[in-house]
Parts: sequence; structure tokens; C-alpha cells
Amino acid sequence: MDLRVTIIQTALHWQDASANRQMFSEKLAANKPATDLIVLPEMFTTGFSMDAPGLAEEAEGPTLQWMKEEAARYSAVLTGSVIVKDGDNYFNRLYWVRPDGTHEHYNKRHLFRMAKEHHTYTAGKEKLLVELKGWSICPLVCYDLRFPVWSRNTQSQYDLLLYVANWPKPRANAWSTLLQARAIENLSYVVGVNRVGTDGNGHPYSGDSAIIHPKGYHLLETHEVEGVHTVTLSRQELTDFREAFPAHLDADDFTLI
Repeated sequence: MDLRVTIIQTALHWQDASANRQMFSEKLAANKPATDLIVLPEMFTTGFSMDAPGLAEEAEGPTLQWMKEEAARYSAVLTGSVIVKDGDNYFNRLYWVRPDGTHEHYNKRHLFRMAKEHHTYTAGKEKLLVELKGWSICPLVCYDLRFPVWSRNTQSQYDLLLYVANWPKPRANAWSTLLQARAIENLSYVVGVNRVGTDGNGHPYSGDSAIIHPKGYHLLETHEVEGVHTVTLSRQELTDFREAFPAHLDADDFTLI
């Protein structure tokens, strides 16, 4: 079965969760996407902020409740990352929220030390694999993109690799190149959703959100404009390509310790 994926590339209101939730609600209402999966950027309620003590929500906080409402409204899974306080730790946490209100999460493993993210947040330890319409999906967060071992499609575990990001414009070439590389090396569709605009620290973002075919070519390529885009991923094309070019059968075995 094919999979419809909707991405939202937009500027964000700096450290204003309620304004961002309202903004995304308005964009979804204006587009009313017929889709299976809606993908928002990293830290979509705040921008990429290190002020976790001032901005973090509890694990069952208002943004998760909002995500449940929007997922139900559009009968689609909704995903993106937010700042969460869980116990004594702060996490850059991606939520995967289904229309029935059930949800799972992934805590970003690779914390961006150049912004001292590792001084504020706790790194995740477990990958997340989720199922949607018969597709196995691996959602990751931003800086994870630079680490191919963590992203590796071991034993063809997933069909779609997903990155939500706040990836600044000066490193846009790395973002675009690595998204294509992850698709090619993993024989998988790849979706990368980034923001645009300038954040409260003065960092500019060029978006460059993309949806990439397992062969490495773009099904969708955006640049510095806001937009809501829906692309249908073909299950048959993925199956045919893996059968015709089964490079995964020659992959090296390894175990993360």
C-alpha cells in the first residue's frame, strides 16, 4: 500500500509554544491534507533553544494533547520534536502520535555539541521503529543525520527514514547531501523536514526540506519558502528496486554496544 506524507516547512515563533501550535493548526486547516503522515520540524513549538528549564513541557503536556487533537482531526499520524522534562532530565523528544491518541516517542541521541545541546539535554539510548499502513518507519532528529551507523537500515528494518530538523543555512549543503546519501546507502525513502526564517539567536535557516527516492533522486525539493507539501510514496517501486538491486544482502554485520 502506498503512503501519503505531508511535510510543513515554515518559520517558527521564537520560544512561543502557543503561537506555534496555533500557526500549525492554521496551516493544516488551510490545506486540509488528505494524508497518512504529517511531519513537523525539530522543536516545532520553540525553535532550537537551550532554555529547557524555561520552556520544557511535562511528558503529557499541552503540545502532546494538541498533537492528539490534530492527528484525530486529519486521521493521520502527526510527528515532530519538542522540549520535554521527564523526571530529572530534559529531552529533545520526537513524538509519534496516532489518530486514536496512542503515541510513542524517540529521544534525540546525537546532541549538537557546537550549540552545547549536550550540556542541557540527555541523549536518548533507543531507536524507534513504528508501523504505518504496512510501512516500517524510523524517525530521527536533526544532528542524527550525520551519523550513518545510527541511521543504518540493519537487515532492512525500515522502509522510510525520517529526519526532523532545525538545520542552519550555512550547512545546507551537508543537509542536502547527507539526506541523499542516507537514501542511497539504506535502500529506503528518506524524508527531511527543516524550518525557514531566522531564530532568536540570529541563525538563518533555508529549509531545503526534501523527500528522496531510494535511488537517491528527489520526489520533492524545497528551498527558502514556507509551504505544505504532500507526496505519495510507492510501495511497489521500493519493492521492485530492492529486488533488482539487493545491495542490503551484502551489508556488513555489526552490533551497537
